[in-house]
Amino acid sequence: MANRKLGCLSIFLFVALCASVLINFALAAAAFRRLIATSEEEYPQPKFRETIVQKGAKGSTDKIAVIMLRGLISSSLPGNIGDSMVDDMRAACEQARDDENVKAVVLEVDSPGGEVTASDIIYNAVVKTRARKPVIVYMDSLAASGGYYVSCGGKYLMANETTITGSIGVIIQTLNYEQLFNKVGLAAVTFKSGKFKDMLNGARPITPEERDYVQSFIMKTYDKFLGIVAKERNLAPESLRTGIADGRILSGKDAFENKLIDALGQIEDAYATAKQMGNAPGATVVKYGPPFNLVRFLRMFGKTGDAKIELTLPKQLMPQLETGHAYFLPSFYAP
Repeated sequence: MANRKLGCLSIFLFVALCASVLINFALAAAAFRRLIATSEEEYPQPKFRETIVQKGAKGSTDKIAVIMLRGLISSSLPGNIGDSMVDDMRAACEQARDDENVKAVVLEVDSPGGEVTASDIIYNAVVKTRARKPVIVYMDSLAASGGYYVSCGGKYLMANETTITGSIGVIIQTLNYEQLFNKVGLAAVTFKSGKFKDMLNGARPITPEERDYVQSFIMKTYDKFLGIVAKERNLAPESLRTGIADGRILSGKDAFENKLIDALGQIEDAYATAKQMGNAPGATVVKYGPPFNLVRFLRMFGKTGDAKIELTLPKQLMPQLETGHAYFLPSFYAP
């Protein structure tokens, strides 16, 4: 009898302990959510950290903001402030526009280009900034295709003589693996609602009608790129179409001779031009960098349900372009 009572007591205590653990876990989760909510109220959207690149005159509050655009332009790449690097570029442009002490902006570009839509979004953010204060674009080692597309949003374009730029064009690629399937005895079975639904399917040859349709799409996007270059650089569209806007890459010197840029020089020359155009000879040159974001740090632990493990493969093991995506990129970035 005593053993039975002891067994019931043990079960009761075990159940009570489990209930206590669950209740405390729920209370802790609620407190953590309140902590994150409070942090979001106390700490608004973070701004980019300013690092002094060049000291200005003593007592001057004027600044030249340097915004960096490096690497592939893609909405899939994570940002330091926003969800993507595109959001970061828009936020940086907005921060420079809204800062009354910033008299001009230097956009330093070192990019091969990237996604069509992402490039267009950043270009429009640069144009919006240019409407309020001078934007001087300095092209570093590489400012080709989408990199040049974005650069066209600046008021004054500079490059090094050895900069690789140009590559005005659009590219879509896919792989055809039909013969490989035939060799290993595989066959793709596709059910589709319309004849164009699987037009980039690599398991079969592309039809002449599909080829014409994709080429038409490419040329419409190319016409937009060409139109922006012609408008921003005050060049005749047809001269561009039959000349340098055929996808070829150009050196900075060639770009200058063909009026794709305004001057040749070094990054220090871009700073000096920004000070001159911004009427701020004593300005301090500051470079925008990623801030420490407490909220994003806390969210790493708060959103366990959304946690993802990402594996980044070396570039040699993965294609540079995703099948079916339209890009402003030189052809040598194809897989």
